Amino acid sequence: MTQYKIKTAIIDLYNNERNEGMRCLKEIISESNKRFENVTIYYDVFDARYRGEIPDLSYDIYISSGGPGDPFDGEGTKWESDYFDLLDKIQTNNQNISNRKKYVFFICHSFQLMSRYFKFAEVTPRPKRSFGILPIQRTESGSIDPILKQLSNPFYAADFRQFQVVNPNLERLKELNASILAMEILPDNEKITPALMAVRISDEIVGTQFHPEADPESMMYHFKQPERKKQVTERYGEAMYYVMISHIEQPEKIKLTRKTVLPSFIDNAIQSLIVR
Repeated sequence: MTQYKIKTAIIDLYNNERNEGMRCLKEIISESNKRFENVTIYYDVFDARYRGEIPDLSYDIYISSGGPGDPFDGEGTKWESDYFDLLDKIQTNNQNISNRKKYVFFICHSFQLMSRYFKFAEVTPRPKRSFGILPIQRTESGSIDPILKQLSNPFYAADFRQFQVVNPNLERLKELNASILAMEILPDNEKITPALMAVRISDEIVGTQFHPEADPESMMYHFKQPERKKQVTERYGEAMYYVMISHIEQPEKIKLTRKTVLPSFIDNAIQSLIVR
């Protein structure tokens, strides 16, 4: 049996802030190793915002993490220039049909950078900070997409952000042959523009505003922070805070999202890479 090696780059955009996301991403990649007898997945971590580390083009899969703060705070910095330069190289590589494809998954903060790079929607400050385990609506495209089709509609995911991707440019999406996969579901009392929650650019490139890597342990860590409880109760009420707590351990809620979205992306990437 032929043995394959898959190189994965985790691009850390947490800017040296304490987080659970990086642990979750490493665990998901390690778990992927168990699903393929003839594939070994290696990963390297690149601390982009804090140390300016950006991977080269030698990797097969790139996973770009969430992170705190303003998705425009890197403008004019070397790390952001190098980050977008990597995306340029990946795009150029993938547009050549004879090349081995590169696969990219963008999460939360990275999803906002993805929108800035591809220019398919506006990135704006959010009127109210979003935090919690919230329902998300799949679109028609999302209902058949490999990363979301196994989920319910709506499905539940960890969502925390101060910025948002809104007002999609439909002409630009058509030009890219891209698809909106999921949209925000707003509380009835909020009359603001719903945000895009997942977009696929191509077979190889996709991003989510929500955190598909979040697991019960990481969400309990967040929910135990007093300021987080205050954010949820002020926006949704105390009863909803405890509903969200109950969602953490329900297998059809955040657990299903955790074991479906990013693992499906990785599995599909590997299957495509090893048949070439």
